Amino acid sequence: MAKKKEWTEGEIVRYFNLKKIITPMTPLMQDWLTVQTPVFTVVEQGIFDDTYQTGRQHINNWSEEALKMKFISPVLKLGNVMLDENNAVSFFDKKLAATVQNYALSVKADFVIAKGIMDYMEKPYFHFQEYKPNKNPTGDSMAQLLEAFLIAQKLNDDGKPLYGCEVNGATWIFLIMENASYCVSKAFDSRDKDDLLSIIAILRKFKYILDTVLLI
Repeated sequence: MAKKKEWTEGEIVRYFNLKKIITPMTPLMQDWLTVQTPVFTVVEQGIFDDTYQTGRQHINNWSEEALKMKFISPVLKLGNVMLDENNAVSFFDKKLAATVQNYALSVKADFVIAKGIMDYMEKPYFHFQEYKPNKNPTGDSMAQLLEAFLIAQKLNDDGKPLYGCEVNGATWIFLIMENASYCVSKAFDSRDKDDLLSIIAILRKFKYILDTVLLI
């Protein structure tokens, strides 16, 4: 059984015969990115304003842990994807592993939304990979996200699409994997107020997709 410790995006595409789609976007991606400006409560508006201002000033200087705690965490909360429900739970630093096409794949996802209970993850639906502003040259976050998708396809075995997000510093990119194709969104700059609102709206849209499509 072949095992590779570190993959690049190109290697993942080559070895697993994947197709990358940027334009035109797939219908699923078009639907996911079709959102309206989110409506906040008074408390949420305060969190948004503080997060936006703090990120705009400091995001390029934060360490990985600071990026997680000071920016990504409140954005995920505003996006309504910090879940602990009967059918879906949010997990952090969760290891996923499976044998796919005779390759032993293993990756730790920074954030996963999955069917599960407490600390038990059963069926992953959404994967999130992030790196600090200066991307680690020995780690390819896009490759790790695709690796998580391949593992989830094997574990789920249901033919349903997988959703995800890659974050590098201020830049957020959304992905959908359908069978052997993955569609990549444009880059959203979270230092831009309109882009940050779109990021939150897209996360909220995923929660709707989870409830109305993936969990059925």
